[in-house]
Amino acid sequence: MTVYLLSVGRDRFELYSEPPEKPGEPPRQNAGRFRHWAHAAYVRWHALVESARQRTPSGRIAEWRDAAVRRLAETIAEQRTLWALAQLREAILLFPASVGEQEARAALDRALAAARRHHGWWIVIDAPLFVASGIAALVPGPNVLAYYLGFRLIGHWLSWRGARHAATSVEWTLTPDSNLAELASLINVPRTARASRIDTIAARLNLHRLPAFFERVAA
Repeated sequence: MTVYLLSVGRDRFELYSEPPEKPGEPPRQNAGRFRHWAHAAYVRWHALVESARQRTPSGRIAEWRDAAVRRLAETIAEQRTLWALAQLREAILLFPASVGEQEARAALDRALAAARRHHGWWIVIDAPLFVASGIAALVPGPNVLAYYLGFRLIGHWLSWRGARHAATSVEWTLTPDSNLAELASLINVPRTARASRIDTIAARLNLHRLPAFFERVAA
């Protein structure tokens, strides 16, 4: 797996990749109950997202619901890098060629440590909210709130586990990349002026969602 270290501001870095969106293979029969439940919830959430993307909503409430699901899906998608790392023993980190390897390794370690703290806190917050969301089951139609909170809880747990595994068990190969160096040089360029150049870099790297992600996180 290849992970990209993006420079998004002064001494600020973000990890990025584009793992597949579709749910993977179901866990083995002897896997724990939580893993089976997590996979089933992911399958339901994925179906809900695809439905929100494809259907034409009838009514303002349905339109708002589908728009909220699509926005939440984009936010959750950014966690899949950590989810994927939880299954690996080796990974490649591409970093800007303008950054030294030692600095890139330190940025990777900081990013993984911050991810463990961030997702650990959200697990503590989301767990009781998910339990409370059962009240929404009284409202007709899919319990979107419960699906979302349940998937958030699973997502934060998988992200926390992935960050811990990536920091302690993954063997990283660090490789400088000129495309990422060019991307880093565009941080202080006005958005309208840099948009086409970012699109070109994303096309070279075959990262279709990179432009939107970069604009969202760049200083």
